[in-house]
Amino acid sequence: MISAVGTSTTVITASAPLSDIGHWARGSGLEVVLLVTGAALLTRLATWLGDRVTSRIDVPATGADRVVRTEAAKHRHAVAQVVTWTVLVIVYCLTAVLVLQRFGVPLTGFVAPATIVGVALGFGAQRVVQDILAGFFIIAERQYGFGDLVRLLVAGGPAAGSTGTVEEVTLRITRIRTSSGEVVTTSNGQIVQVINLSRDWARAIVDVPIPATADLTTVSDLLNRVGAEAYADETLHALLLDAPTVMGVESMDLDEFKIRVVARTQPGRQFEVGRTLRARIGTALLREGIIVPTDLDTAAPTSS
Repeated sequence: MISAVGTSTTVITASAPLSDIGHWARGSGLEVVLLVTGAALLTRLATWLGDRVTSRIDVPATGADRVVRTEAAKHRHAVAQVVTWTVLVIVYCLTAVLVLQRFGVPLTGFVAPATIVGVALGFGAQRVVQDILAGFFIIAERQYGFGDLVRLLVAGGPAAGSTGTVEEVTLRITRIRTSSGEVVTTSNGQIVQVINLSRDWARAIVDVPIPATADLTTVSDLLNRVGAEAYADETLHALLLDAPTVMGVESMDLDEFKIRVVARTQPGRQFEVGRTLRARIGTALLREGIIVPTDLDTAAPTSS
């Protein structure tokens, strides 16, 4: 009789943990599964919506140069990327807290350690906070957006900076692609100066070296004719905002003058216009018997 009672007690003691696990699995365990599944679905939905929004913004630019976009479209594209990234971070953090609660982890016990860790991270993560704040102001002030052609000067980086087309802007980083295809990722907090080469309009500047023996009036008239012909050309007319202008003598050396020609262009198209103008000017001068030195060059393009 005693052994029977002992056996019964043993069975009840052994089955109690299994019953608790089953109860937890039907309650908190199921909630954990639902939370993780819901978080995965929400993040996929947020990513899908972000891609849909950015694709709809990009539809008007289909078949055109990615740089030639409206400023509003560039800003909306950047905002969509930032909002998507923020939603993902919030969903992941909330899900982690709720899952810990379902496992019975006392979160109140982490308040004091979290405060200490927060202070330590505050000192160690100053760079991250700086990047996020800088990214917020970049988006809010519309300094640049997706598709802009920019030159970024970075603290401690090369003096010439990095020039490329903006492919991604988040609160922490800016990613651009250079003309040679390289992808440059820069922390927003490290950017000390932004030169936007595709805001509203741009300017192609061509400095034409002319021999000192040439007649400046004749050369100026010739350059004006080249500018008028370029503006009348159907292809170039779509890239130019007005006819190229001869600004006059930019510099004087012992054996040559430099006459500057300036053309206002669509944003981001100053390089193409500058190359075409150099070819047209060189051909016109040679046709008139004026030998142009080999250093015919385009000055650094500017934008408004």
